[in-house]
Amino acid sequence: MRMSQGPNRVESAEAELDDAGLARRIAAAGGRGAAAAEAELYRRLAPRVRLYGRKHLRDDHAAADLVQQVLLMTLEGLRAGKLREPDRLASFVFGTCRMVVLELRRTHARRERLLGTYGDDAPAADPAVAPRLDHDRLRQCLERLSERDRSVLVMTFYEDAPAQAVAGALGLSEGNVRVIRHRGLQRLRDCVNGREARP
Repeated sequence: MRMSQGPNRVESAEAELDDAGLARRIAAAGGRGAAAAEAELYRRLAPRVRLYGRKHLRDDHAAADLVQQVLLMTLEGLRAGKLREPDRLASFVFGTCRMVVLELRRTHARRERLLGTYGDDAPAADPAVAPRLDHDRLRQCLERLSERDRSVLVMTFYEDAPAQAVAGALGLSEGNVRVIRHRGLQRLRDCVNGREARP
């Protein structure tokens, strides 16, 4: 890293790479040790994707969601080596933007059709009737789980960690994390509802 002319500023090696160079670095790392390159690429691409979202979705919140979704897909694609021509990164990103926007529009149109067809028949929810959560019971049921099951559930739902992060922290495969999470939730549900947990 070298100091730039401005005070207290450091220009990283990643900042000196073009977009294709960053893409190559991320792809070569395969998801390990390229955090700086990923952050720099995200910083560069986010404003472009946001502008695309504002133009085509005409909503700032939807545009922000588009940034998150498209750049996550882009980084995952790079980590998995799916982008074979890094020089065409911009085409890949905006192609992904088009695909996501089309899917969002289809989903919105489908929701509107369903609401138009069945909206009047749907019972209105009474906000005054809220489900009561027995926190003590939930804590007792969590304590009954094995340490591994409890760790997976806490990391997933309390820390909001994705399966990949949980797997890395606990030394498991992502598939194993999903199975443990599914079974742990079932055991927790059975316990909270007063049913004996399944073996």
